[in-house]
Amino acid sequence: MLTGDLRARIDRIWDAFWSGGISNPLEVIEQITNLLFLRRLDDEQQLAENKARTTGRPVENPRFREDQQTLRWSRLKNLPPAELYERVATGVFPYLQQLGTQVGGETTTYTQHMKDARFTIPTPALLSKVVDMIDALPLDNRDTNGDLYEYMLSKIASAGTNGQFRTPRHIIKLMVDMMAPTPGDEICDPACGTAGFLVAAAESVREQHPGVLTDTAQRAHFHRSMFHGYDFDSVMLRIASMNMLLHGIEAPDIRYRDSLSEAAGEDAGRYTLILANPPFSGSLDVETTSKDLQRMVTTRKTELLFVALFVRLLRTGGRAAVIVPDGVLFGSSKAHQAVRRMLVEEQRLDAVIKLPSGAFRPYAGVSTAILCFTKTDSGGTDKVWFYDVRADGFSLDDKRNPVPDTDLPDVLSRWLSLATPGSPELDRARTDQSFLVDRADIVAQGYDLSLNRYKQIEVDDVHHREPLDILADIEQLNAEISTGVAALKAMLA
Repeated sequence: MLTGDLRARIDRIWDAFWSGGISNPLEVIEQITNLLFLRRLDDEQQLAENKARTTGRPVENPRFREDQQTLRWSRLKNLPPAELYERVATGVFPYLQQLGTQVGGETTTYTQHMKDARFTIPTPALLSKVVDMIDALPLDNRDTNGDLYEYMLSKIASAGTNGQFRTPRHIIKLMVDMMAPTPGDEICDPACGTAGFLVAAAESVREQHPGVLTDTAQRAHFHRSMFHGYDFDSVMLRIASMNMLLHGIEAPDIRYRDSLSEAAGEDAGRYTLILANPPFSGSLDVETTSKDLQRMVTTRKTELLFVALFVRLLRTGGRAAVIVPDGVLFGSSKAHQAVRRMLVEEQRLDAVIKLPSGAFRPYAGVSTAILCFTKTDSGGTDKVWFYDVRADGFSLDDKRNPVPDTDLPDVLSRWLSLATPGSPELDRARTDQSFLVDRADIVAQGYDLSLNRYKQIEVDDVHHREPLDILADIEQLNAEISTGVAALKAMLA
């Protein structure tokens, strides 16, 4: 947990960029990330040099050759502003851009994404000020490092369209806790953005399975082969890689990839757990889209193709918790119905958790749900668990201020109880906030997965409800109608 002092330091760095002429939060994060990485490289070099002095052996995996010593953070930070600016622009960034291809020295997922790094800090004065501020940050503790970076990333959420890259952390935590990742998992997010799902999964494994870092084989798996993320934005790849590094994962598999393209086919059947919030819309190049996915579902809608992709990437027995727009649940096109039928009849659909319509505000107003399913390739859906999340701990307007009401702990508690013999969930009526629906009922409704299709309302409850609660339901219904109309227009376009 960050102290007020550390938050204030980050705020001052942010304010320095804004007053210095960089107002795009994504660009600010990119420049801070590059400087953090340069400082980290020097820290690694110092550790290697200390070890070499102790053992009397040569420095292992040097980050800086003899002719590159002037590029080290410890040498740069004390330079006058004009000289610092010149050396960073003409020396440091060319050095960083070639790190992924250099001979000698261990490359990491971060160094591989540095070839497109940009230096956009406009003035020597701003660079000097930011270097001083970053140098003063305490980066010798994994928890502090991770919290600092997460706080920086939280500022993206207030940046309009840039917020698309950041799923609310309390929603991510719920999904990770529900899936309960284990040390043996191979976890993938095919639309990783800033790697929030992968970071949360890593923290969960550390917390629930502390032995993962004491066993040699498990430790190697944790650092080098447990976490996999794809994205096709080079800035996001660097941010995601730094997020993982600062949370203590040494060499995660963060790759440049269009997940819906033919190239993604090589990972079919590889992963045991998928956690994702894929793009809900966007342009699609049909020519490069995977033919295997198009055979699974004939559509140009990215949200449907991503669901098919999740099934394809999972190995048999693998599980997924993914966010989808409500249109996936009730869309009437052949593609929508085919995807839902596949989840119910060919795999095992476990849960549909409806999220409040304001969960992704201020940068997205679309209503969403969490789908949880297990890949079986042989069916197995018996009953599907539905939960109507009415409060997630934040106001449902554009301000998203914290509020005391939240259903998320109850979601997790009820979900976990499903595995317990005699669970109260088995007997809940459809008037309750959560309930089970038989597969036969879902089939009879044309595989419609919208909660309101199955939820029942007690008449007495309607008459005694508070007006504001009734108004909230009306707003929710209007949002669902708007989503449905938009989906229909898109199909007719």
